[in-house]
Amino acid sequence: MTTIGGLAAAGGVGVETVRYYQRRGLMETPQRNGGVRRYGGEDVRRLRFIRQAQAAGFSLDEIAELIALDAGRDRPRARDLARARIAALDTKIAELTAARSALEKLAHECAASAEGPCPIIAAFEAA
Repeated sequence: MTTIGGLAAAGGVGVETVRYYQRRGLMETPQRNGGVRRYGGEDVRRLRFIRQAQAAGFSLDEIAELIALDAGRDRPRARDLARARIAALDTKIAELTAARSALEKLAHECAASAEGPCPIIAAFEAA
């Protein structure tokens, strides 16, 4: 058992982040015992779950749904959420790849000549 500070440290977040997750209903707020709230291993597991899901790109609303699905064992819905997240990531990857290619082209054009305006700056000014 640990305090909220210990829980936050174990999850790699700040105390206010834990409190925010509690307000959002993602984590339980334990009763005070001797004036102090104590958190256990399940709380650490839940906090780490939230952080990992965020790292995978899930929103807090989606994470709340995943938590509810875990309790109900609704694997098809969990798969649907994961597939939607994968599709969103694929879209973002395509956008980033296109941006990288465009920037590579501009950097090459910039290096090709020292004459005239810089193609990189000119491209951003035109946008």
